[in-house]
Amino acid sequence: MLRMVLSGVAFAALVSGAVAQDAADAVAPEGATALANSGFSDTAMTALALRDAGQVVEADNWMVAAANPHAVEAGAKILRAGGTAADAMVAVQVMLGLVEPQSSGLGGGAFLVYYDAKTGGVTTLDGRETAPLAATPRLFQDETGVPLKFFDAVVGGLSVGTPGTPALLEAAHRKWGRANWSALFEDAIAMAEGGFAVSPRMAASVARDAERLARFPETASYFLPDGEPLAEGQILTNTEYADTLRALAEQGTAAFYSGAIAADIVRTVQDAPGNPGVLNAMDLALYQVKERPATCSTYRSFDVCGMGPPSSGALTVGQILGMLNVFDMAELGADNPISWRLIGDASRLAFADRGRYMADSDYVPVPTGGLVNADYLAKRANLMRRETALETVEPGTPEFDHALNWADDESLELPSTSHISIVDADGNVLSMTTTIENGFGSRLMTNGFLLNNELTDFSFRTQRDGVPIANRLEPGKRPRSSMSPTIVLEEGAPVLAIGSPGGSRIIGYVAKTIVAWADWDMDLQAALALPHAVNRFGTYDLEAGTAAETLSEPLSAMGFEVNLRDLNSGLHAIEIGDTLKGAADPRREGIALGG
Repeated sequence: MLRMVLSGVAFAALVSGAVAQDAADAVAPEGATALANSGFSDTAMTALALRDAGQVVEADNWMVAAANPHAVEAGAKILRAGGTAADAMVAVQVMLGLVEPQSSGLGGGAFLVYYDAKTGGVTTLDGRETAPLAATPRLFQDETGVPLKFFDAVVGGLSVGTPGTPALLEAAHRKWGRANWSALFEDAIAMAEGGFAVSPRMAASVARDAERLARFPETASYFLPDGEPLAEGQILTNTEYADTLRALAEQGTAAFYSGAIAADIVRTVQDAPGNPGVLNAMDLALYQVKERPATCSTYRSFDVCGMGPPSSGALTVGQILGMLNVFDMAELGADNPISWRLIGDASRLAFADRGRYMADSDYVPVPTGGLVNADYLAKRANLMRRETALETVEPGTPEFDHALNWADDESLELPSTSHISIVDADGNVLSMTTTIENGFGSRLMTNGFLLNNELTDFSFRTQRDGVPIANRLEPGKRPRSSMSPTIVLEEGAPVLAIGSPGGSRIIGYVAKTIVAWADWDMDLQAALALPHAVNRFGTYDLEAGTAAETLSEPLSAMGFEVNLRDLNSGLHAIEIGDTLKGAADPRREGIALGG
């Protein structure tokens, strides 16, 4: 039976790189009241209201938390009928591709972390997009070798990588699924054909990006009917998407990676007016999901496991936590500016390592073990034993069995992504972050879904002063990501599934939420709602309009440059114990439901 439990933890009194990246993700929080015209069920509206009241959701058997109530209810239906976490994930993802298309979908990629209750093991599936075989390291440079302006590269076919999400859905279902494959698409097909009310988030996203969406006729006809952006509450159908889902349901992902849909993807990319790309049919035919070992690090009594390269998520989250591990964060407390000085500088040090060493390990050697080695992180943490912010931050020298000579990376990563956390009745735990990269991806649409702009997650430069950049573009390579789907274990048993969208700020969102939950005795909903304070490259971003603003003066006095701005995460998490406790970020439209 579903129970909603009021948080017993009050918020503490105080807490609560790149110009294009900074400008792209400012969205105000959304409350349940604003969603009243979105056509959500009474159950969903109750969950939204309770979320905004600071309550966690508690249930005995299963739980799902994701970014849109329609998607959560689709997953809950599968779990209620005895499906696995992998089954429910498919239903959630294909619904998100309909009702939250700006953030993820069939034309993008995803990383999945999975705890298998039968084996007691954690593994990961890499569904990241790949660079086309015809792509060259200078794809995003002009004829003189100068990097393109960011949005000149993003919008159109040049930025499109081979999508991985459909293949990941099928791989996860084959490995861990139990429900009939075709049944997992039924709710999304019915809603695509019957229509859904455009949510405030989708309407606001369309309005902000109307000029770019208008560049391509198929995209414009869907998001800008009659030349006007979709309005909140407007009923929208997508019969082409329904047809695509029906083909996947009946034929599997062969219907996506070959045949008519694949031909349409290639034609859309290669014929994109003004900015054609190089993706071809062979790229789609060759695409493979890769199962990779989880990357785990230690924090207090916990093992924090996530997605290793080509994601920088687990390594960078692990480094931040590993450096904080030598400090008594619980004693310092959430309302102490010293806590945030330590979090900020640990993040800066971790991002310095990220920029130099982290990339697709199938193409470049990555010192994965050395980067999260406890002795190495303790030495890095010693740099923070001071009273002021670090004046300069440089990459460290982690132990590795290769000579490392990489230049620092400068790639951007913009925040339009979604996160799904699921626990099923068998005790399987799934944490998956899914994306098309920038909002609306490349802005190219075909067969009812948007195509990603994932290739712009590569460095536009290939080298600095003759030294190669690890995250440079290469044919078939997977671009580095910050997506951080995470499963936390204690004594081998899962205790938390968590993740968030947010570009490269994902790492900070996840790390500080784990600190709030593990050290500051906050319940899960309080930890997710905690006002953001995030530092990646030197500037301390504080969430505007929240209690985080009171950190501005003390952090400035410590030597940090401070910036007040909207910080719109989308954290979704489930705590696993005697009962399941689910929480959703009040900054977005998501909820948690359980049974």
